[in-house]
Amino acid sequence: MIIKPKTRGFICTTAHPEGCKKFVSEQIEYARAHKSGFACKKVLVIGASMGYGLSSRIAAAYSAGASTIGIIFDKEGSEKKPASAGWYNTAAFEEAAHDDGLYAKTINGDAFSAEIKQQTIDLIKKDFGKVDMVIYSLAAPRRTTADGTVYSSVLKTTEGNYTNKTIDLKDNTIQEVTIEPATEEEVLHTVKVMGGEDWMDWIDALAAADAIEENAVTIAFSYLGPEITHPIYMNGSIGQAKKHVYETSKLISEKYSGIKAYTSVNKALVTQSSSAIPVVPLYISILFKVMKKAGTHEGCIEQMTRLFTDKLANGSAVTDSDGFIRLDDYEMKEDIQSEVKEIWNNVTTENVSESADVDGYWNDFFALFGFGAEGVDYEADISPVYDIPSLKN
Repeated sequence: MIIKPKTRGFICTTAHPEGCKKFVSEQIEYARAHKSGFACKKVLVIGASMGYGLSSRIAAAYSAGASTIGIIFDKEGSEKKPASAGWYNTAAFEEAAHDDGLYAKTINGDAFSAEIKQQTIDLIKKDFGKVDMVIYSLAAPRRTTADGTVYSSVLKTTEGNYTNKTIDLKDNTIQEVTIEPATEEEVLHTVKVMGGEDWMDWIDALAAADAIEENAVTIAFSYLGPEITHPIYMNGSIGQAKKHVYETSKLISEKYSGIKAYTSVNKALVTQSSSAIPVVPLYISILFKVMKKAGTHEGCIEQMTRLFTDKLANGSAVTDSDGFIRLDDYEMKEDIQSEVKEIWNNVTTENVSESADVDGYWNDFFALFGFGAEGVDYEADISPVYDIPSLKN
């Protein structure tokens, strides 16, 4: 099969195994070159196949030398259809880790479910005894709870209609968009899916099974952003969920006095979900332009490696006055945000190609699915079937 990118809306429906492998190998080499003295060596990553979850797993393994168990929810390929990008990413990571003598096993299934939690606990008890770090990086549009209720998240405001600029990524035109507020029920659903409830469920389950160390570290990821995106993000429905994540970090630390729970606020990056949020892609494109010019632009692996080498290296996290780990510190510097704001106020369809890094945005989008990697022959006829070693029957 010759695999090409196929998009539907804000989703790429194909993924390239060799491209994913190349991008994973680049992340591995970066992490390998930035060693950390972080003490945790038995790490569970929930949501480990893409983005910050994948990069945190790579950084834990190759920067901190940790053994890792990853929870993913991805589709295997067939001779007629490619696998999901997360499947190929995980296959590439496991192959590399095993070649380098690192423990790496993966569980594929719905991380919200009791079944997958129990399966994970069984593996931890068998191979680790206990984990000493839990990274919660689950990003899902919906969640089915134990009683069968299905909750779906929305990306809306919560403070009335919000109108601002956005970019139509189909033709790179700058348009005005109005986003309607979420209902109370929609906010509740979003918090149920993207808040901290399932994170707490995981810690409770691990603790009840004696599968987590008393002095373990656990981290969930979040985003705050600048004033430009506050109405749709920090103060929107997703922001309410992220506030719940932060409150959950405090609850975990209070409930389990030895466990240190943190929320890491990360930099704005291109993801499948961010592509679907009005206003945000334009902000990210401008931000990339400014940060690349300043030499401070980072992707997932740079931030996750910095998490282990700088923010967690001394046993206790480096946090701000609110208790957040701030990996968005370069993004939120006053000079960066001042320049972003000035460009934002003056950007038009006519000057967007000079004012924003739209090409960089698209490059990062397609890289999520393994496209655009240097040295990969995208005209080659290849098999879409790749095994994840620990899942191979």
